[in-house]
Amino acid sequence: MTAPAPTVPFVDLKAAYQEVRPGIDAALARVAASGRYLLGAELAAFEAEYAAACGNEHCVGVGSGTDALELALRALGIGPGDEVIVPAHTFIGSWLAISAAGARPVPVDPDPDGLSMDPARVEAALTPRTSAVMPVHLYGHPTDLDPLLALAERHGLAVVEDAAQAHGARYRGRRIGSGHVAAFSFYPAKNLGAMGDGGAVVTADAALAERIRVLRNNGCREQYLHEVRSPHSRLDEFQAAVLRAKLPHLGAWNAHRVQVAGRYTRALATVPGVTVPPRAPWADPVWHLYVIRSPERDALRRRLHAAGVETHIHYPVPPHRSPAYADDPAGGPAGTHPNSERLAAEVLSLPMGPHLGEDAVSAVVDAVRAAAEAADDRLLPVTERP
Repeated sequence: MTAPAPTVPFVDLKAAYQEVRPGIDAALARVAASGRYLLGAELAAFEAEYAAACGNEHCVGVGSGTDALELALRALGIGPGDEVIVPAHTFIGSWLAISAAGARPVPVDPDPDGLSMDPARVEAALTPRTSAVMPVHLYGHPTDLDPLLALAERHGLAVVEDAAQAHGARYRGRRIGSGHVAAFSFYPAKNLGAMGDGGAVVTADAALAERIRVLRNNGCREQYLHEVRSPHSRLDEFQAAVLRAKLPHLGAWNAHRVQVAGRYTRALATVPGVTVPPRAPWADPVWHLYVIRSPERDALRRRLHAAGVETHIHYPVPPHRSPAYADDPAGGPAGTHPNSERLAAEVLSLPMGPHLGEDAVSAVVDAVRAAAEAADDRLLPVTERP
């Protein structure tokens, strides 16, 4: 039996298309008529526009956010024998990119709220093989960058920002992506999402940008002259055109997310058993996700599902506990990174998006309150969506 559609879906991608439909349809038709579907004018235009939106000089479009991280690392000369320090609580793509570059992820437990890397833990994890630090701007909330940048400078380390969820966010007034190198994802559900996979590296370093352009194109600057061994990873013309149509709306869409997050926080801050996400005084988050915490997360989620509110868990398995790293030094038994493991057991993402209406927000708030106050849990488990 097919499960009924939720009253409040987790995210509504169709609404974004409907709002920008004339621009997207025209963009797709323009590319189709051009006969140029890779490395053409649309990509070049989007790269210039997105670099400017980030307050930076260069943008290189690639196939995905994970590819963006991998190619940034490889362009920095980081590979086999190197170690990259990364949060233990993040999407596993951060780790997989390090592994794909041939380096080894070295996890550090995040702060208890999961939003920042503790510089003391980072410094304690340094070895002679450490080459880079990868801070993650998780859920659209900037991590505390300055202490990490200072630490990296002292030890001669690269800093590669995982900004996959932070399009338009600011840290101490500075745009995320305005620093030396940051990697973005344009997965469809992101604040700025394509209609398929896509990613980009934004950097202030012209030479680094050029190396990434070579790496994304089978190691070529000139056709059939392969300078290095590299697969291809290109942001195609159709995706670039879609992103160009959406980019002018990003500011308004983010502003709506901020409003929704404010309503959630004001309404849920006093609900027993629920912890609302913090906002650091130095951060202007863009709320890619609104993630509450509850020690009774699974029961809360079942009650919300029964009430028609779709939720997700970001992320239920810490990377160090994933089978992918079971035989890797980065893996570890239960208790290895206690903050990360507690977050994985407690986090729950509520519906969020630029087209979430007031009635839907009210429905979510009422459902969370009712679910948190329920005395028992007699509901069947939720069937996970792929």
